[in-house]
Amino acid sequence: MADPRSTTGARTRHTHHRSGLRGREPPTVHLMRVMPPEGGKMSENVPEHVVVAGAGLIGLATAVELRRRGAAVTVVDPRPAWGATRAAAGMLAPVAETQYGQEPLYPLMRASAAEYPAFVQRVTAITGLPTGYRTEETLVVASDAADARSLSDLASHQIASGMDVQEISVREARSLEPALAPRLAGAVRIVSDRQVDPRLLASAMVEALNAPAVETLGGVPDAGPARWFTSRVDSLLITRGGHRQVTGVHLDSGEQLPADAVVVATGLTANTMGGLPRDLELRLRPVFGDVLRLRVPDSVLAPGEKHLVTRTVRAQVLGRPVYVVPREDQTLVLGATSREDGRESVLAGGVHQLLRDARAVLPAIDDCDVLEMMARARPGTPDDLPYLGRTSVAGLVVSTGHFRHGILLTPVASRLVAELVTGILDPQQDHALDGEFLVSTAPARHSRAETGTPDRDHFPGGLA
Repeated sequence: MADPRSTTGARTRHTHHRSGLRGREPPTVHLMRVMPPEGGKMSENVPEHVVVAGAGLIGLATAVELRRRGAAVTVVDPRPAWGATRAAAGMLAPVAETQYGQEPLYPLMRASAAEYPAFVQRVTAITGLPTGYRTEETLVVASDAADARSLSDLASHQIASGMDVQEISVREARSLEPALAPRLAGAVRIVSDRQVDPRLLASAMVEALNAPAVETLGGVPDAGPARWFTSRVDSLLITRGGHRQVTGVHLDSGEQLPADAVVVATGLTANTMGGLPRDLELRLRPVFGDVLRLRVPDSVLAPGEKHLVTRTVRAQVLGRPVYVVPREDQTLVLGATSREDGRESVLAGGVHQLLRDARAVLPAIDDCDVLEMMARARPGTPDDLPYLGRTSVAGLVVSTGHFRHGILLTPVASRLVAELVTGILDPQQDHALDGEFLVSTAPARHSRAETGTPDRDHFPGGLA
């Protein structure tokens, strides 16, 4: 992960202070309104300065999209891209990731997958850096007859939902990936799934935010490089009275940052931020997963081979899911454990399960080098849909709770938030379903309405 503080002479100068980084004051920017596609709507006032709290992939992408729309952006996070982004395998799998009972998620996942190519192209155009975006398909295999029946049932459900899924023979699967175990019981091919390397993408987006200039939408002025504070947003600054408006944030370093709008993209800690309105209950829960990274030694590869597998391989092994994601650098990412025990450490049982199940599918796993083991928590919600949208406080927008789909949903989530904040729509995107997406992901949908009660006060030296 590139250090967001690394700059060249042409970029914003930063000086260290306590746990944050002070950059230049937000420049005065006179934004012009950009006409949206026919039927689109715009906000009355385009904000000049936006604070993005949280620098995981969602927060970074949101900051990039805000800058594309002319906003001066400040990003606040004690360790950018260090949480779930650091561990994520980066599967862009709106088909393979489907589960029973999550039908409301399907359109959102498909829309975001469709936006990915243009999204990564924009980032690469600014920085020239790789993102790890790959178009190889996904193979899903079953280890025994029971797993094969389960896989076939899910494939039928996916096909009924309009997804492109092809049931193939094990022989066909092994012709595509010869390293697969010979005694598998079933296989499915998903040609539309893709992958990205979240670490590379995060580094590229940091550099995009640090870039001296970026191409903006509709010719609005570029506000220049983002400011960075390696602190935590302790509380929101909100006006009191009838019309509540966010006016900035208070950092745990003691500083106050004024802002015209604030985006809360801090993942699991979003619901602990001081100053959240009383009528906003973000019911987030930590869902932990153990992840391994392996290096494939040359001795494992057949003559002329560069990779053990070229496609993402997902599997059902005795009813348990496991995935193996290949990277260009000859490493593999193993994952799929899921637990809600609150334990932040890597569990021995999780490591054992991943290696045991992965070797049942790819026997050569036994000869790989273990490079890394980590556990990270993903923010889940009661219905597994993210919290994405405006709140009852003007200028306060929430983007969290993306659960297992944070990497996949990055393009659509960042675009929607940037459009909500600035009112500037991207004419290259299809906006037909945006309204439905924002209704289904409304941040207050699990909140209990409370009237006549003050917000959760935490306004150190507050702006009122």
